[in-house]
Amino acid sequence: MAASCSLVCCGEERDSDKATIVRFSNGSVNNADKLDFTMYKSADEKNPRKKSRRMMVAETNRLSYVGSNFGAGSLKCNNLCKYYVGVLNKQTMQMELHSAQLFNMQPVIPGETTNAAKPPDTSKTYRDKVDSLIEAFGTNKQKRALSSRRLNQVGSDTLQQAVAKAASTVIDQKGLEALQQEVAETEAQGDLALHLPPCNADADKPENVYPFDDLLSPVEFEALEKAGSKLAALTPEELQKMKDEGGCQSVVKRLENMPTVGDARDNTARCAYYLSLLLKLARQKSITRKFWQEEDCPRIIQSKLFRTFTVETFNNGRLQNMVSTSMRAKLAAYSLALLLHMGHMTADLTLLHRDLGITEARMTEIAKSMGLTLSRPARGKDDEAGQRDEHRHASLVLPLVKYDQFMERRKRKKMH
Repeated sequence: MAASCSLVCCGEERDSDKATIVRFSNGSVNNADKLDFTMYKSADEKNPRKKSRRMMVAETNRLSYVGSNFGAGSLKCNNLCKYYVGVLNKQTMQMELHSAQLFNMQPVIPGETTNAAKPPDTSKTYRDKVDSLIEAFGTNKQKRALSSRRLNQVGSDTLQQAVAKAASTVIDQKGLEALQQEVAETEAQGDLALHLPPCNADADKPENVYPFDDLLSPVEFEALEKAGSKLAALTPEELQKMKDEGGCQSVVKRLENMPTVGDARDNTARCAYYLSLLLKLARQKSITRKFWQEEDCPRIIQSKLFRTFTVETFNNGRLQNMVSTSMRAKLAAYSLALLLHMGHMTADLTLLHRDLGITEARMTEIAKSMGLTLSRPARGKDDEAGQRDEHRHASLVLPLVKYDQFMERRKRKKMH
C-alpha cells in the first residue's frame, strides 16, 4: 500500500524564503551539482520598484549563465501569476508549499558585451511601421498594393522636384518682386473677373470693348419690341409719377433723355426695359414665375435672366432660383455695360448703385475692374452747398485704365 502524505502551507514567508526555479535557455544541464549559484539583489531598498529586483548567476568551469527578474530578458509570467513549489519531508511525510520565482538563465560568452535594450525608433511613423509589417507578414495582394503606392510616391516626388526646378528657373528669369506683383494683381481681381461681361480689351472703338450683342443678342433684342414700345409711349407726366414713386432712377433718366423719333428712340426704350428688369432682379432674393408675370416679360428674356443671373438651390423639397451676392455683382457689371451703350459710353454710378441697392464703394470697385475712367463733375461757384449731389460718373475711354489694387486688409479688433 502506497504511503500517503499531507500538505502543509508555510506561514508568512520572507523574500529569502522563496524557492528559486531556473530554466536554461540553451538546453538542460547534465551535471547540476557542478553549478555554482549566486543570487544578487538590488541595493536600493527604498525604491519600491527596484527593491524586488533579483539576479541569478550560475558559474561553471567552461561557461557562465545569468538570469534576472527584470529587464528585456526576464520572464513576464512572474508578473501575471504566482508559482509554488512543494517540498516533501520523507520522515514526516508532509509536503510544504513555498512561493517560487522563475529565472531564465542565458549563457554569457566572455569578451562579449550584452546588448542593452534598444529604445524604440521614434523616427518611424505609424505608416512606416505598418509597411514593415506588410513586407514581413503581408499577403501577396497587400505587398502588390504597397509596391504600387511606393512607385506612385516616387513619381510624385519626381514631379515635385521638376516643378520646384521650373519655379526656380522662372523666379531667376523674372525676379521675385515681378512675380509677387503679378500674383497680387490676379488675386485682387478675384471673383469680380468671373462676373464681368465679355471684354475685348484690344478693340479699336469704345463700343466694341463690351459688345452689345454679348449683352443682348439680336433675337433677344427683337423680342423686346412690344415691351419697349410701351415705355416709349409714356408721357412726361407718367415719367414724373414714376420718378416720384421711387422707380429706378437710372431708367427714368434714360427715358427722359430719349431721342424724340426714329429707331434710336425705339432702341433706347428696349434697352431701358431690359435695364429695369436687371435692376429689379438685383433687389430680389428668390425668383418665382409670378415676378415675370407682373413685368410682362417675354419668355426668351425670362430664360436668359434665369440662366445668367440666378443660381439654383434646393429648399423645402423644391428647386428655387436665388440671386446670390456674386450674382448681384454680375448684375451690376452688366447693368453698367448696358448704360454705357445707352449714354454714349458714359454712365452715372451714383444713380446705378442706389437702384441696385449696393454701396458706392462696391459699385466703384466694379467700375474699376471693368477698366473705366471715374470722374466727378466740377462744382460751380453759383452752386449752393448741399443743394446738388456730386454724382460720380464712369466713362469708357481707350486704352482701359489699370488701377493699383489696395491689397492691405483692415485689422480686426481684438475681443477682450
